[in-house]
Amino acid sequence: MTPQVPDSRGAPHLYIHLPFCAHRCGYCDFVTLVGRDDQHDAYVDALLTELELEHAELAATVQTVYLGGGTPTLTTPDALARLLGALPRADEVTVEANPETVTPELARLLRGAGVTRVSLGAQSFRPHLLEVLERRAGPEDVRRAFYHLRDAGFDNVSLDLIYGIPGQSASDLERDLADVLALEPEHVSAYELEAKPGTRFTHAHGAELARQAEAMESYYEYVVASLTAGGYRWYETANFCRTSECAGDRDLRARHNLGYWLGRDYLGLGVGAVSTVGHVRRRNTPRLSLYLRALGRGEVPPREEETVEPATRRFERVMLGLRLDEPLPVAGLEDALDPAGVARVERLGLVRRVRTRAGQTLALTPRGRLLGDGVTAELLA
Repeated sequence: MTPQVPDSRGAPHLYIHLPFCAHRCGYCDFVTLVGRDDQHDAYVDALLTELELEHAELAATVQTVYLGGGTPTLTTPDALARLLGALPRADEVTVEANPETVTPELARLLRGAGVTRVSLGAQSFRPHLLEVLERRAGPEDVRRAFYHLRDAGFDNVSLDLIYGIPGQSASDLERDLADVLALEPEHVSAYELEAKPGTRFTHAHGAELARQAEAMESYYEYVVASLTAGGYRWYETANFCRTSECAGDRDLRARHNLGYWLGRDYLGLGVGAVSTVGHVRRRNTPRLSLYLRALGRGEVPPREEETVEPATRRFERVMLGLRLDEPLPVAGLEDALDPAGVARVERLGLVRRVRTRAGQTLALTPRGRLLGDGVTAELLA
């Protein structure tokens, strides 16, 4: 991998935010809107107008498209089909889905509209933990949705799993991982639960969250050990894909998210969506009324903008690049690194430096990866 610089030819990655949800889970801090069925068509109209206004920001060849939320698959089928039909072609088109929304008809709609990958929000297979998370789907809904996707022809399905849930035991996590492995998805994202301070979730479960925090390191180690033993490549801090040997030499890493971790430009459309193109980062208004009103007039939505200095891009390149299992080339990134910090962490066996013909590379060791952001913080200038 070579250091990435802003792509002067435009962003190769496109993110579309679909904010509608049937219910807002207590731990969620994404831009979401409950219900609003009567506004789905108007919102898709606005997205397509924004896409037209911002088309020049995209690369001539778009590599990935990602529909996130919210619950994208809660969007009314006609509106969702109209949106998918208008998006640029890409090698990877991902749609996030909640299990209870996935019917055979929806799975066929997605497949027929050119979606290549579905990210299914399982979170857990334990009913008592799903209740804590305020999830509407039960374990059988997850399995049913997964098989609907398989029946529709999807051969690239990702499952999301959360650990550190209030009330979760080590055996709960063990059984969740066994249930994931039994389904044999191509990709797994396993996230530690992060509940923002001051939310109703932390008010309800604060003491238990504090207790769970003490178990997180051992839980994380168990997640990594179980999934890698099950034939998955631990390619990013919280992400795993089937190894090439298990996947017929297919690279099943999430290419859209890989673009973020490699520091590539991306264009975000929709309420609250973030873009980084060149040295400009912007965030659309999270207010639906302002978003719809502006685009109804054919104008870009209100947004916050900032200039991302080259030094910041280099800092982010190191911070995100070290999350991956591939060595990070440091040429051009030297001023983002603290030489004394690198030497100190290397002595502790947490980072590995290798000099190649192309220059020096840096990579966290397996133990360093388990400690994650704390090790990276030691390396940064």
